[in-house]
Amino acid sequence: MRILVCEFVTGGGMPPGQPIPASLAREGDLMLRALLADLGDVPGVAPVVTRDARLPPLPPQVHGMAHSITVRDPAESWALWGDLARTVDAVWPIAPETDGALERFTRMVEAAGRRLLNSRADAVAVTASKAATAAALSAAGLPAVPAWRVEEVEEPPCDGPWIVKPDDGAGCTDTRLLRDRTEWDRWRIGADRTGFVVQPFVPGAPASLSMLCRDGRAWLLAANRQHVRVSGSALVYRGGVVGGLTATRELAGLAGRIAAALPGLFGYVGVDFIAASGGPAILEVNPRLTTSYAGLRRAIGMNVAAAVLGLAREPPVAPPLPDPARPVTLNLEALEWEAAL
Repeated sequence: MRILVCEFVTGGGMPPGQPIPASLAREGDLMLRALLADLGDVPGVAPVVTRDARLPPLPPQVHGMAHSITVRDPAESWALWGDLARTVDAVWPIAPETDGALERFTRMVEAAGRRLLNSRADAVAVTASKAATAAALSAAGLPAVPAWRVEEVEEPPCDGPWIVKPDDGAGCTDTRLLRDRTEWDRWRIGADRTGFVVQPFVPGAPASLSMLCRDGRAWLLAANRQHVRVSGSALVYRGGVVGGLTATRELAGLAGRIAAALPGLFGYVGVDFIAASGGPAILEVNPRLTTSYAGLRRAIGMNVAAAVLGLAREPPVAPPLPDPARPVTLNLEALEWEAAL
């Protein structure tokens, strides 16, 4: 089974003519290497990857797991991916929601008639928008933190402090904490804020869920702590502890309700939430691999890629029960690539 694995940042998706930010490349490689290691342990699977020529080649132990194609002109990446998608059995994109990249990739694979090892385009379209996700989850009775599009509100829509971020952003990029009205006014008039959302700041511990989905069902794999620090007003994601929280029955139920509300979710899905005093408050749903994937196999003893391939079968094969989590720390400020292998 040939599988095209496309990690967008390292695989040719970044704009030409400028360096690729080192932090994004490190995080992308962390997920890519973890996924290739898992796929390499599945008999009969032959991964194909693309690699941006601006980056060093994959190391020999990783290169041996996949056929790597060098992308020398990022302007031609989409055409290359489209051609490759028609030559493989399945495609596993790892792309950000920003600027519609993940949705575009998803629709390209669906149009090619190949097996998509990721969520369907309808689910990606909703979850790519913080505002649309909050509305969909709230309509289903889930505890989602509301999100208002900044261009639609003149005044702060709720009492402060507030979190502002791109509606289609990934990670903590351009995410800020505004503590009072003075900071709001300064931020609001400082630039064009079209495409941003504002949310109430919810006190609590940043956290995430790692789960598998298919047809409105979910299997919770792990509950994770996130390390997010505030630098001035900017929020910075620094990694976390995979399996750092107890995967309670309440969180498993929450995962199931999210999958039921967004039945197009498939395969690995990450959910960011705040572990607040009144219970979990959902921030966003990531219909793709997240950084936590890199520590999952060590944390729960499961080959998650193999489990996704099982879910892709007809009829699907339900994933095995994960082992009780052994916390695994991922420190993005001092990455060691061996953490992914």
